[in-house]
Amino acid sequence: MRLDRFLSNLPALNRQAGRLALTSGRVKVDGQVVNAAQFEVNQFSRIELDNQLLQAGKAARYFMLHKPVGVVSATQHEEHRTVLDLLDEPDKTELHLAGRLDLNTSGLLIITNDGLWSRRLTEPRSRLGKVYRVHTEQPIEPHYAAVFAQGLYFAYEDLTTLPAELAILDSHSALLTLHEGRYHQVKRMFGHFQNKVIGLHRLSMGGIHLDPSLAPGQYRALTAEEIASC
Repeated sequence: MRLDRFLSNLPALNRQAGRLALTSGRVKVDGQVVNAAQFEVNQFSRIELDNQLLQAGKAARYFMLHKPVGVVSATQHEEHRTVLDLLDEPDKTELHLAGRLDLNTSGLLIITNDGLWSRRLTEPRSRLGKVYRVHTEQPIEPHYAAVFAQGLYFAYEDLTTLPAELAILDSHSALLTLHEGRYHQVKRMFGHFQNKVIGLHRLSMGGIHLDPSLAPGQYRALTAEEIASC
């Protein structure tokens, strides 16, 4: 939110007093004096007034997890282990998932407490490519690629999928790049050809690629470069 709004929400300040504090140089954000009322702050900002701490600011946290098959992409579940159960982190209930994977899908899962960043990563208009390795029950025919590139009509949502790229690896496996995340989208796309998906693994999201050193169930913090790529 805007810094002036943050200040005016404090019990001891109204909007006029908050703006006066700003223009007189009494407000610091992350150690720097800020005069601009429209300056944007969030839960990670350290904010001080007259050298008194108003908000300590949480540390932004970003993790990649190699999700195994059989673990639920949820923060809690009555029947199955969740991806949060795999994390050995303090205050992990404050974290959320940036894009989910089905119970029987494995691969890259991003977990963070930064809501603005995760929305940029997952919202369809960002058009960030998500790459999946797909294994099917029947052979993958070359003409699938042209159909996926044109988009498929999903009657339930009354929409046509965004163009997707298919690269066939062998008779029963391929790499599929999506730029959105519809419900069971990969399975439904191959289902258009009556070809059942029997294995699905996410390799990347935007500029973040699953670390090949991570075994299923393992995780690590994202690097600064990975965070900045999205």
